[in-house]
Amino acid sequence: MADTTQATDVSEGMSLATARARIPKREIPAFWVGDGGAVERCVREVKNGQVRVLARSPGEHPIHVIAYGERESPARRANYNSALGAGQPEAYMDKAARKRPVLLFVGPVHGQETEGVTGLCNLVRVMETGQDMRGRDQARLRELGLRCRLLIVPCANPDGLARFEPKSLCGMTREDIRFWGQGTKPDDTYWGWPGCKARHPMRAEDYAFLGCYFNEAGVNPMHDEFVAPMGPEAAAVLRLAADEGPDLAVSLHSHAAAPSVLRPAYAPREAQVRLSVLAKRFNDLAAARGFRHGGVPEIALDGGASPPSFNLVSALHHACGAPSFTFECPHGVTDEKAYHVGFDEILDIQFCLYEAMMRDVLVAR
Repeated sequence: MADTTQATDVSEGMSLATARARIPKREIPAFWVGDGGAVERCVREVKNGQVRVLARSPGEHPIHVIAYGERESPARRANYNSALGAGQPEAYMDKAARKRPVLLFVGPVHGQETEGVTGLCNLVRVMETGQDMRGRDQARLRELGLRCRLLIVPCANPDGLARFEPKSLCGMTREDIRFWGQGTKPDDTYWGWPGCKARHPMRAEDYAFLGCYFNEAGVNPMHDEFVAPMGPEAAAVLRLAADEGPDLAVSLHSHAAAPSVLRPAYAPREAQVRLSVLAKRFNDLAAARGFRHGGVPEIALDGGASPPSFNLVSALHHACGAPSFTFECPHGVTDEKAYHVGFDEILDIQFCLYEAMMRDVLVAR
């Protein structure tokens, strides 16, 4: 496809030059975290938490975890899988013996989904100062966080984030999501979702623009080969989960529609019931603050001619036993059927989720 920078029809694809020309002239607020430099500044400002590097990406970017709250280490005699084989889940970890519940927040594995990066870096600021990056008081959220151990991975795919030039898709369109997210084929037509998953890892001959779903080696961390990892990102997150044994874990994503809690595939009924309760808690909080929301996920068995994938969220549960789920936050794109929100509303939706998760694990105690 020839360069179509001046063209208006980008329904089938676009070049990188066209995509760059479509980035709107807008003022992105200072509280928005849309690039790796801003993540690094957030990490450097941590005083009350503990920071460590879990791994380095193929592009040599660090993957950080920031922990708040003292770690408690119940006796462990087996990994989670083997403990279940023995019929003794407590052989993995007696989570109920801990004084504080543990929450794992996995920042976006897709680099264009900066809503979650922004939310988590603002959560870090809240835990440090009691205010978010807008200077707004978040004492209630901080008080809940102080009663937990929080494990915050601000960005789980820094290579993809480094490739994302707009910093935010707010005010852009679904075509921009398709370009920056899943990338384009050698002829500049979109790979699109879910077709981009039919090539994995993506190789140089597969694309004109490597979408921000992928690390520099072309691996989408959401669909790594978990028993023989192709990339360091998912493996690092799963090691962290297995080591810490969280009580609840989320993988943060974004889409065009209203915010939604999604059920994991291949999770036992008990975990699905728990996540249905969490979804209702989030939905109630969101509605009380004036936001639309998705439904409550159904409890279901997985199967069919093309069963759902066993992805990173599924693997998280099976690494540590935590109810683990995907959260989809709106980008704030302008399409007619999209959920129209701005930068402030997006951050407040993220805070609704974090509060719902904290309340859920504290009530479960």
